Amino acid sequence: MKGPEMNPSRRRVLAGSALALAPALLPAPALAAGPKRDVAVLGGGMSGLAVAQELVERGFNVSVYERKALGGKARSLPVPGTGTGGRLPLPGEHGFRFFPGFYRHVTDTMRRIPFPGNAGGVRDNLVDISAGRLSRSGGRADLGVPDLKGGGGIDVDWLRETFTGLLQQVTALPAAEIGFFVNRYIVYVTSSEDRRYGQWENVSWWNFIRAEGKSAEYQAIVAKFLTRGLVAVKEEVASTRTVGNMGQAFLLSAAGLGTDGDAGLARMLNAPTNEAWIDPWTRHLRELGVNFHLGQTVEALDVKNGRIDAARTVDAAGKRHRIDADWFVCAVPPNRAVDLWSREVLAHAPELEGTRHLHTDWMNGIQFYLRETPRGLGELLSFMDSPWQLTAILQSSIWNRDFTRDYGDGNVADCLSLDISDWDAPGILYGRPAKQCSPAEVAKECWAQMKAHLEDTGASVLPDGVLHSWFLDPAITWHPGLGRNTNDEPLTVNTIGTWTRRPRARTGIPNLFVAGDYVQTNTDLATMESANESARAAANALLEAADSPAAPAETWKLYQPPELDALKKLDAQRYKAGRPHLFDV
Repeated sequence: MKGPEMNPSRRRVLAGSALALAPALLPAPALAAGPKRDVAVLGGGMSGLAVAQELVERGFNVSVYERKALGGKARSLPVPGTGTGGRLPLPGEHGFRFFPGFYRHVTDTMRRIPFPGNAGGVRDNLVDISAGRLSRSGGRADLGVPDLKGGGGIDVDWLRETFTGLLQQVTALPAAEIGFFVNRYIVYVTSSEDRRYGQWENVSWWNFIRAEGKSAEYQAIVAKFLTRGLVAVKEEVASTRTVGNMGQAFLLSAAGLGTDGDAGLARMLNAPTNEAWIDPWTRHLRELGVNFHLGQTVEALDVKNGRIDAARTVDAAGKRHRIDADWFVCAVPPNRAVDLWSREVLAHAPELEGTRHLHTDWMNGIQFYLRETPRGLGELLSFMDSPWQLTAILQSSIWNRDFTRDYGDGNVADCLSLDISDWDAPGILYGRPAKQCSPAEVAKECWAQMKAHLEDTGASVLPDGVLHSWFLDPAITWHPGLGRNTNDEPLTVNTIGTWTRRPRARTGIPNLFVAGDYVQTNTDLATMESANESARAAANALLEAADSPAAPAETWKLYQPPELDALKKLDAQRYKAGRPHLFDV
């Protein structure tokens, strides 16, 4: 068996020798010092909670410092003043979230969070999305998407047939353009890792699929929908490597490959996120001994003798605090982490400078509370031609809750939860982007864009009278005097050429580690999965630095079909020789 005891690190050997000689060399008080076990986790979002769990399970004393609310962008939150008659407030959220079948790290963590009545813990609160609706505007019929679960092997011909058939169902693209895109897709999935990192990382998705000059349908579906609608990145600047990896992972999980067992294409929680996941998680962490300090905004990291000596925070009352610990894990988003990278920090960890060159964008949600459940919408909806790239979940089809009984004032039967993925495109009502619309205008615009898709063939799907109320993510703040919104919780996006600028979990400062969806991970997309994977990488780096005998946290790579290995090996040779991909014609 291979493990820490069988393969001691050089540091451990030296440490053991020093301890053996200590009685003769060191004063007695020095021998009383115990192992360094105190960890300060700066940030209580997905990565912060995940690293806290990995470390507290391995015997560390963990304290988490969070400025806002535990769970970060994944949390749900009560809509103030909406619960009456003993019912809970209406559930709001930053935006609905789903769990693709290829998620492994998040679901592994969920299994280790107890939940009453669930043998598999919180993981058992995930349910498969079995149906969806791809809605088109302009008088075109909408398309229903069946359950795509499958199994078995895979080869290039299977990929070609499956992807071509999917595109033919989605839209009436010109046949030549379908064939062209399928060829581009085959080029990517048979590209070697060297080419993916060396070439496709530095090419935008728009240029890779050569969208310029193609039909409006090609640009709307293949370019925009597959980026903004699915992974919330802009096609003109998104890295082809990121979009290609996610496209491959989605397709493979639809075929039952590369999942955590019984997962399908995607899953959803069966209740509001805090009820089904975040609250049981934080309760479990408290029982394990994690200390949470809310309302603490990290302001600075003090460096002394090449290590982090302390972190400094300020609370909601403006009082400043000093945080002392042996180890520090920075788990705040990149737009906030850069404020902590002082000259002293960068002098010892210059690789963190690249964080300043990363990009964020907006993907925030709005919930529409309905007096009755619309018929025939399915579970997951995509409004493919909407200027704001809207996607939605009809929550009654997923949740095991009775809205009228459990939430609000007794008059809400359902919730249509939307994600707005494009805040920069002009809308259809006011001609302005969402960033320049008041909350009421955002709501009216989203409602109009949905109706333009669902009712463009004459059917009445969302009559105005069905709307009870709405709730916009409170991270969005409207400034009337400026005529624009600000966003307190933007999303990291992977733009071309930024892989090498993203930090790894281990830094040049021995007791400082970084976790977050912007850290280099195999998942490589700003998601809960990437945040969790980065947390495990940070925990493992800390374990090694602390010479801990504990087993490292398990990590997984995205599934790569072995049937494509021969083509990838050939491409690696061609790339090394400076030649294009064999199918790149």
